[in-house]
Amino acid sequence: MENQEKKESYQQKIQEQLDEWRADIDRLKEKAKNATAESKLKYQENIDKLELRMEEGKSKLKDLKESSADAWDAVKEGADSIWDTMKSTFAEVRERLKDKDEDEKKA
Repeated sequence: MENQEKKESYQQKIQEQLDEWRADIDRLKEKAKNATAESKLKYQENIDKLELRMEEGKSKLKDLKESSADAWDAVKEGADSIWDTMKSTFAEVRERLKDKDEDEKKA
């Protein structure tokens, strides 16, 4: 596969992941609307954290799109690092909020 094809395939994969995470954030916002005051604060803290990661991801995707096909390998390395951080942040928040949901159901 040529660099241009690799670049386009990678960009598409990243865009799909960003879209999935956007949907996750939107679902969290909906849950927050129906949560108790204390829970709303927790949701908002986590949503803010995720929104920040989303902005970082969008910025890196923009860098990838603007890089030349030959130079994108170097840009991709930085993007991979950000994606790993984003994945772990989203997984951490999902787990934290899942525990919170279970606690509220028991109460």
